[in-house]
Amino acid sequence: MRIDILTILPEMIEGSLNCSILKRAQERGLAEIRLHNLRDYATNRWRRVDDYPFGGEAGMVMQIEPVDRAIAALKAERNYDEVIYTSPDGSLFDQPAANRLSMLESMIILCGHYKGIDYRIREHLITREISIGDYVLTGGELAAAVIADAVVRLIPGAIGDEQSALSDSFQDGLLAPPVYTRPADYRGWKVPDVLLSGHARNIREWQLHQAQARTARLRPEMGANDES
Repeated sequence: MRIDILTILPEMIEGSLNCSILKRAQERGLAEIRLHNLRDYATNRWRRVDDYPFGGEAGMVMQIEPVDRAIAALKAERNYDEVIYTSPDGSLFDQPAANRLSMLESMIILCGHYKGIDYRIREHLITREISIGDYVLTGGELAAAVIADAVVRLIPGAIGDEQSALSDSFQDGLLAPPVYTRPADYRGWKVPDVLLSGHARNIREWQLHQAQARTARLRPEMGANDES
């Protein structure tokens, strides 16, 4: 998978894209993540990419020309399945969305800044708008890092145990059940007996019941099945 991220602050996220699972996925040739500074595509000597909005509103707006030039340069090298804009009013990013994006070959992620971007970018250059939550960040860099992390870890081979990703929270519409490790008894706090039994069917039934109960208690809006 190829992910190209357009930003005015590449240093804000480059560290997070080069460690842990993302680093290993790139070293294994499973993913290629590139950061592009939008200021490199500015046509003025100050490398400025923003200007005052028409209509006299407060704040600054990202200009269309640098973004258009950057996207055009990337598209001249390869085809892209999606051109994504990280926006507070985009569709909410969730696990099913991450699953779908993980099936793509390539994508561009544009990180917004200032008051927003020239709306013509959204009308003519963007194919999908994504929000990671109902709040506003300084820019779209952190959102782009979240999307890249959630998507790349789903690529087969990115993590050592692929079954681990399949049992994550939200994959089956439920929160994950509790997990434990050694020691089985710590200060009198004991691991549930069923997990030490070695009985695979009973363990699966316990995990499902726990997942349903936790979802009903903590995230009832997810519509968990009745735990009875």
